[in-house]
Amino acid sequence: MQILEEMQSRGHEALTLLHHAPSGLRAALAVHSTVLGPAIAGVRLREQDEDLAIRGALALSESLTLKAALAGLNYGGGACVLMTPECGMDDPHAREALFRALGRQVRPMEARVVLTEDIGVSPADIAFVAQETRSTLGMHTDTSAVTGYGVYRGMKAAARFALGSESMRGVRVAILGVGAVGRTLAAHLHREGARLTVADDRPERAEALADALDGVTVVGNHDLFDAPCDILAPCGYGHSIRSVDVPRLQCRLIAGGEHHPLTRRGEDAVKEAGIVYMPDFAINSAGLIAAATDLDMNQAAERVYQTVGRITAAAEQYGKAPHVVARKMAERRIALIGSLGGAGTWRHA
Repeated sequence: MQILEEMQSRGHEALTLLHHAPSGLRAALAVHSTVLGPAIAGVRLREQDEDLAIRGALALSESLTLKAALAGLNYGGGACVLMTPECGMDDPHAREALFRALGRQVRPMEARVVLTEDIGVSPADIAFVAQETRSTLGMHTDTSAVTGYGVYRGMKAAARFALGSESMRGVRVAILGVGAVGRTLAAHLHREGARLTVADDRPERAEALADALDGVTVVGNHDLFDAPCDILAPCGYGHSIRSVDVPRLQCRLIAGGEHHPLTRRGEDAVKEAGIVYMPDFAINSAGLIAAATDLDMNQAAERVYQTVGRITAAAEQYGKAPHVVARKMAERRIALIGSLGGAGTWRHA
Protein backbone atom coordinates (compact mmCIF):
# COMPACT_ATOMS: atom_id res chain seq x y z
CA MET A 1 0.00 0.00 0.00
CA GLN A 2 1.33 3.45 -0.94
CA ILE A 3 0.47 5.13 2.35
CA LEU A 4 1.39 8.71 1.53
CA GLU A 5 -0.38 8.50 -1.82
CA GLU A 6 -3.55 7.25 -0.13
CA MET A 7 -3.33 9.96 2.54
CA GLN A 8 -2.95 12.62 -0.12
CA SER A 9 -5.90 11.35 -2.15
CA ARG A 10 -8.18 11.31 0.93
CA GLY A 11 -6.89 14.54 2.44
CA HIS A 12 -5.38 13.14 5.62
CA GLU A 13 -3.25 15.33 7.84
CA ALA A 14 -1.26 12.76 9.81
CA LEU A 15 -0.63 9.08 10.49
CA THR A 16 1.25 8.01 13.62
CA LEU A 17 2.33 4.49 14.58
CA LEU A 18 2.35 3.95 18.35
CA HIS A 19 4.46 1.32 20.10
CA HIS A 20 5.24 0.43 23.70
CA ALA A 21 6.76 -3.03 24.11
CA PRO A 22 6.16 -3.61 27.87
CA SER A 23 2.39 -3.03 27.60
CA GLY A 24 2.05 -4.60 24.15
CA LEU A 25 0.78 -1.36 22.65
CA ARG A 26 0.83 -1.38 18.85
CA ALA A 27 -1.52 1.03 17.14
CA ALA A 28 -2.16 3.18 14.09
CA LEU A 29 -3.50 6.67 14.84
CA ALA A 30 -4.80 8.62 11.85
CA VAL A 31 -5.90 12.25 11.78
CA HIS A 32 -7.98 13.10 8.75
CA SER A 33 -9.00 16.69 9.49
CA THR A 34 -8.78 19.29 12.25
CA VAL A 35 -10.52 22.05 10.29
CA LEU A 36 -13.57 22.09 12.58
CA GLY A 37 -11.65 21.26 15.75
CA PRO A 38 -9.56 18.50 17.31
CA ALA A 39 -9.98 15.12 15.66
CA ILE A 40 -12.32 12.75 17.49
CA ALA A 41 -10.61 9.37 17.19
CA GLY A 42 -12.65 6.26 17.86
CA VAL A 43 -10.40 3.63 19.47
CA ARG A 44 -10.85 0.09 18.14
CA LEU A 45 -9.27 -3.07 19.52
CA ARG A 46 -9.13 -5.82 16.94
CA GLU A 47 -6.89 -8.76 16.17
CA GLN A 48 -5.34 -7.73 12.87
CA ASP A 49 -2.01 -7.10 11.27
CA GLU A 50 -0.24 -3.79 10.80
CA ASP A 51 -1.39 -3.19 7.23
CA LEU A 52 -5.05 -3.74 8.14
CA ALA A 53 -4.69 -1.48 11.17
CA ILE A 54 -3.33 1.34 9.00
CA ARG A 55 -5.99 0.88 6.33
CA GLY A 56 -8.69 0.80 8.96
CA ALA A 57 -7.44 3.92 10.70
CA LEU A 58 -7.27 5.89 7.45
CA ALA A 59 -10.78 4.86 6.38
CA LEU A 60 -12.36 5.35 9.81
CA SER A 61 -10.82 8.78 10.32
CA GLU A 62 -12.32 10.04 7.07
CA SER A 63 -15.74 8.75 8.13
CA LEU A 64 -15.38 10.51 11.50
CA THR A 65 -14.62 13.81 9.76
CA LEU A 66 -17.81 13.58 7.72
CA LYS A 67 -19.83 12.33 10.69
CA ALA A 68 -18.78 15.15 13.00
CA ALA A 69 -19.36 17.77 10.31
CA LEU A 70 -22.81 16.48 9.38
CA ALA A 71 -23.80 16.24 13.05
CA GLY A 72 -22.91 19.90 13.57
CA LEU A 73 -20.07 19.17 15.99
CA ASN A 74 -16.97 21.32 16.33
CA TYR A 75 -14.62 18.39 15.87
CA GLY A 76 -12.60 16.85 13.08
CA GLY A 77 -12.06 13.18 12.36
CA GLY A 78 -9.51 10.66 13.53
CA ALA A 79 -9.21 6.97 14.34
CA CYS A 80 -6.98 4.77 16.47
CA VAL A 81 -6.81 1.05 15.68
CA LEU A 82 -5.12 -1.06 18.36
CA MET A 83 -3.68 -4.45 17.51
CA THR A 84 -4.48 -7.07 20.14
CA PRO A 85 -1.37 -7.94 22.17
CA GLU A 86 -0.05 -11.47 21.73
CA CYS A 87 -0.58 -12.12 25.44
CA GLY A 88 -4.30 -11.38 25.05
CA MET A 89 -6.52 -9.08 27.09
CA ASP A 90 -7.81 -11.35 29.86
CA ASP A 91 -5.54 -9.92 32.57
CA PRO A 92 -7.22 -6.72 33.88
CA HIS A 93 -3.85 -5.24 34.84
CA ALA A 94 -2.54 -5.82 31.33
CA ARG A 95 -5.61 -4.10 29.92
CA GLU A 96 -5.08 -1.12 32.21
CA ALA A 97 -1.42 -0.90 31.18
CA LEU A 98 -2.29 -1.02 27.48
CA PHE A 99 -4.79 1.83 27.62
CA ARG A 100 -2.72 3.94 29.98
CA ALA A 101 0.22 3.51 27.60
CA LEU A 102 -2.04 4.74 24.82
CA GLY A 103 -2.99 7.76 26.91
CA ARG A 104 0.63 8.66 27.60
CA GLN A 105 1.55 8.44 23.93
CA VAL A 106 -1.41 10.61 22.93
CA ARG A 107 -0.75 13.20 25.65
CA PRO A 108 1.59 15.33 23.47
CA MET A 109 -1.19 15.45 20.84
CA GLU A 110 -3.88 16.79 23.20
CA ALA A 111 -4.46 19.90 21.11
CA ARG A 112 -5.28 17.84 18.02
CA VAL A 113 -6.76 14.49 19.10
CA VAL A 114 -9.61 13.35 21.38
CA LEU A 115 -10.06 9.62 22.03
CA THR A 116 -13.40 7.87 22.48
CA GLU A 117 -14.59 4.26 22.41
CA ASP A 118 -15.28 2.12 19.36
CA ILE A 119 -15.48 -1.62 18.68
CA GLY A 120 -13.82 -3.74 21.36
CA VAL A 121 -13.26 -0.80 23.70
CA SER A 122 -15.39 0.11 26.73
CA PRO A 123 -15.96 3.30 28.73
CA ALA A 124 -13.79 1.71 31.44
CA ASP A 125 -10.93 1.44 28.93
CA ILE A 126 -11.29 5.11 28.04
CA ALA A 127 -11.23 5.88 31.76
CA PHE A 128 -7.77 4.29 31.87
CA VAL A 129 -6.72 6.50 28.96
CA ALA A 130 -8.09 9.51 30.85
CA GLN A 131 -5.71 8.85 33.72
CA GLU A 132 -2.89 9.86 31.37
CA THR A 133 -4.46 12.51 29.11
CA ARG A 134 -7.37 14.96 29.18
CA SER A 135 -8.17 14.21 25.55
CA THR A 136 -11.03 11.75 26.03
CA LEU A 137 -14.79 11.59 25.55
CA GLY A 138 -17.50 9.05 26.29
CA MET A 139 -16.43 7.63 29.65
CA HIS A 140 -19.94 8.11 31.03
CA THR A 141 -21.92 7.30 27.88
CA ASP A 142 -23.09 3.89 26.67
CA THR A 143 -22.30 4.87 23.10
CA SER A 144 -23.31 1.51 21.60
CA ALA A 145 -26.84 1.73 23.01
CA VAL A 146 -27.19 5.36 21.93
CA THR A 147 -25.78 4.61 18.47
CA GLY A 148 -28.14 1.67 18.00
CA TYR A 149 -31.17 3.78 18.89
CA GLY A 150 -29.95 6.55 16.60
CA VAL A 151 -29.60 4.08 13.72
CA TYR A 152 -33.18 2.97 14.37
CA ARG A 153 -34.46 6.54 14.26
CA GLY A 154 -32.37 7.38 11.21
CA MET A 155 -33.60 4.23 9.48
CA LYS A 156 -37.19 5.35 9.97
CA ALA A 157 -36.44 8.72 8.38
CA ALA A 158 -34.66 7.02 5.47
CA ALA A 159 -37.53 4.53 5.06
CA ARG A 160 -39.97 7.39 4.60
CA PHE A 161 -37.93 8.36 1.53
CA ALA A 162 -37.11 4.88 0.20
CA LEU A 163 -40.24 2.90 1.15
CA GLY A 164 -42.89 5.61 1.41
CA SER A 165 -43.48 5.19 5.15
CA GLU A 166 -41.39 5.33 8.30
CA SER A 167 -43.42 2.64 10.03
CA MET A 168 -41.37 -0.51 10.63
CA ARG A 169 -44.38 -2.75 11.28
CA GLY A 170 -44.17 -5.67 8.86
CA VAL A 171 -41.04 -4.29 7.18
CA ARG A 172 -38.45 -6.97 6.41
CA VAL A 173 -35.06 -5.95 7.82
CA ALA A 174 -31.89 -8.01 7.38
CA ILE A 175 -29.21 -7.18 9.97
CA LEU A 176 -25.61 -8.18 9.27
CA GLY A 177 -23.72 -8.16 12.55
CA VAL A 178 -25.44 -8.34 15.94
CA GLY A 179 -22.83 -6.93 18.28
CA ALA A 180 -23.79 -4.18 20.69
CA VAL A 181 -25.16 -1.80 18.04
CA GLY A 182 -26.83 -4.50 15.95
CA ARG A 183 -28.54 -6.02 18.99
CA THR A 184 -29.86 -2.66 20.10
CA LEU A 185 -31.16 -1.91 16.62
CA ALA A 186 -32.82 -5.33 16.43
CA ALA A 187 -34.57 -4.82 19.77
CA HIS A 188 -36.10 -1.50 18.71
CA LEU A 189 -37.17 -2.86 15.33
CA HIS A 190 -38.66 -5.99 16.91
CA ARG A 191 -40.61 -3.86 19.37
CA GLU A 192 -42.21 -2.01 16.46
CA GLY A 193 -43.12 -5.20 14.64
CA ALA A 194 -40.43 -5.49 11.97
CA ARG A 195 -39.68 -8.93 10.50
CA LEU A 196 -36.02 -9.63 11.22
CA THR A 197 -33.42 -11.82 9.56
CA VAL A 198 -29.98 -11.73 11.19
CA ALA A 199 -26.48 -13.03 10.58
CA ASP A 200 -23.15 -12.67 12.36
CA ASP A 201 -19.62 -13.96 11.85
CA ARG A 202 -20.03 -15.41 15.34
CA PRO A 203 -23.18 -17.55 14.79
CA GLU A 204 -23.75 -17.98 18.52
CA ARG A 205 -24.51 -14.25 18.83
CA ALA A 206 -27.18 -14.49 16.13
CA GLU A 207 -28.67 -17.58 17.79
CA ALA A 208 -28.71 -15.83 21.18
CA LEU A 209 -30.59 -12.90 19.67
CA ALA A 210 -33.13 -15.25 18.09
CA ASP A 211 -33.65 -16.89 21.48
CA ALA A 212 -34.29 -13.48 23.04
CA LEU A 213 -36.59 -12.09 20.33
CA ASP A 214 -39.48 -14.18 18.99
CA GLY A 215 -39.75 -14.65 15.25
CA VAL A 216 -36.16 -13.74 14.32
CA THR A 217 -34.69 -15.80 11.47
CA VAL A 218 -30.98 -16.69 11.56
CA VAL A 219 -28.99 -17.30 8.38
CA GLY A 220 -25.30 -17.49 7.54
CA ASN A 221 -23.35 -14.37 6.64
CA HIS A 222 -22.98 -15.48 3.04
CA ASP A 223 -26.72 -16.16 2.70
CA LEU A 224 -27.98 -12.87 4.12
CA PHE A 225 -27.48 -10.95 0.87
CA ASP A 226 -29.89 -13.37 -0.86
CA ALA A 227 -32.55 -12.95 1.82
CA PRO A 228 -35.70 -11.14 0.61
CA CYS A 229 -35.86 -7.89 2.57
CA ASP A 230 -36.86 -4.26 2.35
CA ILE A 231 -33.91 -2.90 4.35
CA LEU A 232 -30.37 -4.21 4.73
CA ALA A 233 -28.70 -3.00 7.92
CA PRO A 234 -24.94 -3.66 7.95
CA CYS A 235 -23.66 -3.45 11.53
CA GLY A 236 -20.27 -5.16 11.24
CA TYR A 237 -16.65 -4.07 11.06
CA GLY A 238 -16.53 -2.35 7.67
CA HIS A 239 -16.66 -3.10 3.94
CA SER A 240 -19.05 -5.99 4.55
CA ILE A 241 -20.83 -5.40 1.23
CA ARG A 242 -18.47 -6.03 -1.68
CA SER A 243 -19.18 -4.62 -5.11
CA VAL A 244 -19.62 -8.16 -6.46
CA ASP A 245 -22.33 -8.77 -3.86
CA VAL A 246 -24.54 -5.88 -4.99
CA PRO A 247 -26.39 -7.82 -7.76
CA ARG A 248 -27.51 -10.30 -5.09
CA LEU A 249 -29.10 -7.71 -2.83
CA GLN A 250 -32.89 -7.90 -2.45
CA CYS A 251 -33.33 -4.68 -0.49
CA ARG A 252 -34.54 -1.20 -1.43
CA LEU A 253 -32.63 0.58 1.34
CA ILE A 254 -29.23 0.13 2.97
CA ALA A 255 -29.07 1.76 6.40
CA GLY A 256 -26.99 0.45 9.31
CA GLY A 257 -24.49 1.20 12.02
CA GLU A 258 -21.37 -0.05 10.25
CA HIS A 259 -18.59 2.35 9.28
CA HIS A 260 -18.03 2.43 5.50
CA PRO A 261 -19.93 -0.79 4.60
CA LEU A 262 -19.42 0.04 0.92
CA THR A 263 -16.42 1.17 -1.08
CA ARG A 264 -16.84 4.10 -3.45
CA ARG A 265 -17.25 1.56 -6.26
CA GLY A 266 -19.88 -0.20 -4.18
CA GLU A 267 -21.73 3.08 -3.66
CA ASP A 268 -21.86 3.53 -7.43
CA ALA A 269 -23.08 -0.04 -7.86
CA VAL A 270 -26.00 0.28 -5.44
CA LYS A 271 -26.97 3.58 -7.06
CA GLU A 272 -27.06 1.86 -10.45
CA ALA A 273 -29.13 -0.93 -8.92
CA GLY A 274 -31.72 1.57 -7.69
CA ILE A 275 -30.98 0.91 -4.02
CA VAL A 276 -31.07 3.88 -1.63
CA TYR A 277 -27.96 4.04 0.56
CA MET A 278 -27.98 6.15 3.72
CA PRO A 279 -24.28 6.43 4.57
CA ASP A 280 -22.82 5.47 7.90
CA PHE A 281 -21.63 8.97 8.73
CA ALA A 282 -25.21 10.23 8.50
CA ILE A 283 -27.00 7.52 10.44
CA ASN A 284 -24.63 6.15 13.09
CA SER A 285 -23.63 9.39 14.80
CA ALA A 286 -25.91 9.42 17.87
CA GLY A 287 -23.31 7.88 20.17
CA LEU A 288 -20.73 10.42 19.07
CA ILE A 289 -23.21 13.26 19.52
CA ALA A 290 -24.09 12.14 23.05
CA ALA A 291 -20.43 11.71 24.00
CA ALA A 292 -19.46 15.13 22.64
CA THR A 293 -22.40 17.11 24.02
CA ASP A 294 -24.79 17.16 26.95
CA LEU A 295 -27.60 15.59 24.92
CA ASP A 296 -29.28 12.43 26.19
CA MET A 297 -30.07 9.37 24.07
CA ASN A 298 -33.42 10.63 22.81
CA GLN A 299 -32.05 14.05 21.93
CA ALA A 300 -29.00 12.63 20.15
CA ALA A 301 -31.15 10.19 18.17
CA GLU A 302 -33.55 12.99 17.27
CA ARG A 303 -30.64 14.94 15.81
CA VAL A 304 -29.86 11.92 13.60
CA TYR A 305 -33.52 11.70 12.56
CA GLN A 306 -33.56 15.38 11.61
CA THR A 307 -30.25 15.13 9.73
CA VAL A 308 -31.43 12.16 7.68
CA GLY A 309 -34.65 14.06 6.98
CA ARG A 310 -32.69 17.02 5.62
CA ILE A 311 -30.61 14.70 3.45
CA THR A 312 -33.61 12.95 1.93
CA ALA A 313 -35.45 16.25 1.38
CA ALA A 314 -32.46 17.62 -0.55
CA ALA A 315 -32.07 14.35 -2.45
CA GLU A 316 -35.70 14.52 -3.55
CA GLN A 317 -35.50 18.21 -4.42
CA TYR A 318 -32.37 17.92 -6.55
CA GLY A 319 -32.79 14.37 -7.84
CA LYS A 320 -29.54 13.17 -6.28
CA ALA A 321 -28.70 9.99 -4.39
CA PRO A 322 -28.86 10.51 -0.60
CA HIS A 323 -25.29 9.31 -0.02
CA VAL A 324 -24.03 11.88 -2.53
CA VAL A 325 -26.07 14.63 -0.88
CA ALA A 326 -24.86 13.66 2.60
CA ARG A 327 -21.20 13.88 1.61
CA LYS A 328 -21.74 17.23 -0.11
CA MET A 329 -23.49 18.62 2.98
CA ALA A 330 -20.64 17.55 5.26
CA GLU A 331 -17.96 18.84 2.89
CA ARG A 332 -19.76 22.16 2.51
CA ARG A 333 -19.81 22.77 6.28
CA ILE A 334 -16.10 21.94 6.51
CA ALA A 335 -15.30 24.29 3.63
CA LEU A 336 -17.41 27.16 4.99
CA ILE A 337 -16.05 26.96 8.54
CA GLY A 338 -12.55 26.43 7.20
CA SER A 339 -12.87 29.60 5.14
CA LEU A 340 -13.09 31.60 8.39
CA GLY A 341 -9.36 31.06 8.84
CA GLY A 342 -7.36 30.74 12.04
CA ALA A 343 -8.19 28.50 14.97
CA GLY A 344 -11.74 28.30 16.26
CA THR A 345 -12.86 27.99 19.86
CA TRP A 346 -13.24 24.22 19.46
CA ARG A 347 -16.12 24.13 21.91
CA HIS A 348 -18.70 21.38 21.92
CA ALA A 349 -21.72 21.86 19.67
